Amino acid sequence: MPDVEADRDHVEKTDDEWRAALSGEQYRILRQKGTERAFTGKYWNHHGTGVYACAGCGNPLFDSLTKFDSGTGWPSFTAPAAPTSVKTHEDNSHFMARTEVLCRRCDSHLGHVFDDGPEPTGLRYCMNSAALDFRPR
Repeated sequence: MPDVEADRDHVEKTDDEWRAALSGEQYRILRQKGTERAFTGKYWNHHGTGVYACAGCGNPLFDSLTKFDSGTGWPSFTAPAAPTSVKTHEDNSHFMARTEVLCRRCDSHLGHVFDDGPEPTGLRYCMNSAALDFRPR
């Protein structure tokens, strides 16, 4: 059964609207599935308490309580803020088999999830800082 709430809140914009709403770097990452260089994003070493939301639509994605230092140079989390915050999809680009993480509300590319994270989930949601907006608690 489709998620009626998610469908009702789904954000759709034309490419021109996305370009106008996002910085060049955000557009490259969120809409063209780009990646920022490791250790360059504003949140890889960020330690504030709050929520990381989608830079494209404001959807709450990750709570700072699940953030951890993965040593990879990207903000990493053990779990999304809610099961309906993100969705995943198989990504076989760049000669690799990975799982892409997308914002469930606007389909923006956020990063990838890997199964080498700490307990309790064993997952590492490796996100691009440019895909996130931090909201302090």
